[in-house]
Amino acid sequence: MEKEIVNSISNLPESKHLYEDVCHIIDDTRTRVAVYVNSEVCMTNWRIGTRIKEDVLYNKRAEYGKQVIKNLSLQLTERYGKGWSEKTLRHCLRSAETFSEADILSAVRRQFSWTQLKSVMYLSDPLARQFYMQMCYYEHWDTRTLDEKISSQLYERTAISRRPEEVRKATLDVTSEKNMLVPDLVFRSSYFLDVLGLPDSFSEKDLESAIISQMQEFLSEMGTDFAFLARQKRITVDATDYYIDLLFYHRGLRRLVAIDLKLGKFKPEHEGQMRLYLRYLNQNERREGEETPIGLILCSEGNTEHIEYLMLDEQSPIKVAQYYTQLPDKKILAEKLQRAIAIAREHYAEK
Repeated sequence: MEKEIVNSISNLPESKHLYEDVCHIIDDTRTRVAVYVNSEVCMTNWRIGTRIKEDVLYNKRAEYGKQVIKNLSLQLTERYGKGWSEKTLRHCLRSAETFSEADILSAVRRQFSWTQLKSVMYLSDPLARQFYMQMCYYEHWDTRTLDEKISSQLYERTAISRRPEEVRKATLDVTSEKNMLVPDLVFRSSYFLDVLGLPDSFSEKDLESAIISQMQEFLSEMGTDFAFLARQKRITVDATDYYIDLLFYHRGLRRLVAIDLKLGKFKPEHEGQMRLYLRYLNQNERREGEETPIGLILCSEGNTEHIEYLMLDEQSPIKVAQYYTQLPDKKILAEKLQRAIAIAREHYAEK
């Protein structure tokens, strides 16, 4: 009887509103508590690391630093229980060695978790750290996604990594301050499309069909701000029909992005074809408030120097990249990326 009365009351409109409002209050409070707890964890660990750092520097002995962490861990564990291992304290120390107080406060405001900070604070290149933190915030990566992006050498694959240090720093500073993206942060020299599950032998049509059927996985590799618009977009120039393989819109860049899929290596005629597509889109499809369209030519084979020289042209609306349908060996990929960066450095040194 009581259950029936409860059920009948629950179905009343005013009862449903009460329930929904109370749930909203509870959920909102939990979110604010979680944010507060996370910020306190980050700040506490950084302060602990700063204090350890001061003690180690004061005594000026490397061996002393190892011993003080070990002893401190034992004392804290005895008083507070688990959670204060030597490894944890080393993470705290590393955070203090890597980040300034302003850096930590900025990370806390942007709601970075302690696990995310641990992922980036062991990167040796400060500009790579800045890049991953900026992209993590902008694209809302969780820790697992952040780790995957670092493991896949995303920073080394983007155009920004090819620029001189002062240009990289200025670009990252501006994008962080204005919370905006530029093409150099978005487009890469290589893309991993192993998630599409393509066989060893496939056609451009097979690749296109696989992308369409697994769009979520494709967008995960491309970036979260891409929105799919059309497949085989027909354009007509001088009574001749042409077809753009894939057409996307990038919200952060506010640009149409035309993608052309190619088997084999990049050829100069591919660039001419893409320029035709972009001129048509700029004249007939570009809307008020949008920037000029960008073209991305994806090739199955990489001719490194061709790709790199095109990536070095910051003003070019055409990007070229190699796609992998099978994950490349990390060592081979790293060597290729280092060679590409060397080409870029030689280019800028000659200027």
